Amino acid sequence: MAENWYLYLVRTASGSLYTGIATDVERRFAEHQAGAPKGARSLRGKGPLTLEFHVPAGDRSRASRLEWQVKRWPKVRKEALIRGVVRLEDDA
Repeated sequence: MAENWYLYLVRTASGSLYTGIATDVERRFAEHQAGAPKGARSLRGKGPLTLEFHVPAGDRSRASRLEWQVKRWPKVRKEALIRGVVRLEDDA
């Protein structure tokens, strides 16, 4: 049975947005907050972190495609996604 993956966005203390995927968003966010060794290197020392958004993304393949897509978006579009103004399917 395929796992259910999620796309998520984390905001750093400086306001930057990090995009990632995980099967357990709460666990993954806790890893990011804890830092080394399991948290994303790009988020270390940039807290406090805030989980801003997460949405089901299907299987790992689809989640990876969505992650790649959203990482290419400008910050203003990611902010619109968080607010619910833009949907992921708008690009698909």
